[in-house]
Formats: sequence, structure tokens, C-alpha cells
Amino acid sequence: MVDKNAIRQQFQRHERDTGSSEVQIATLTKKIEALTAHLKINKKDNHSRYGLIRMVNNRRKLLDYLKRTDEPAYRKILADLGLRR
Repeated sequence: MVDKNAIRQQFQRHERDTGSSEVQIATLTKKIEALTAHLKINKKDNHSRYGLIRMVNNRRKLLDYLKRTDEPAYRKILADLGLRR
């Protein structure tokens, strides 16, 4: 399972930040990594594969929004999470 508190502390903008784009992107990235590992073992789990596709699309939308509104934060989160774009 994903440790959301650790992710939140690393990417939050301020003390009580739980829903900024950076936190959401980081949380989704960790969930995507966990689900990808699950799907490598369970190749026929199509329900989870559908959920993975939805998470990837949601992360893509959040990244596009962040790029549009705050380019330096977008570049920083790509570097921190090791995402390629």
C-alpha cells in the first residue's frame, strides 16, 4: 500500500496542504507504480488494468494543469518523481 503521509510531507506546499496538484500527482505516481507491479504478476486482472488507465489519465491532466499554471513546479515534480515528458 502507498504511504500517503510520507508523500504528502515531501511534496506539500504548506503545513496543512493535502490536495495541491503536486501532492495529487505524487500520490497517483506511487499508486501507479504499485498497480503496475501487481499487473506484472496478475496479467489477466483487467479490472485493475482499467483502474490503472484511469489513474494515468488523471495524472496526465494534473500535469498538464500544473504546466499551464506553474512551469517551475511542473519541472521540479517531473525531476523529483523521475517522470519523462
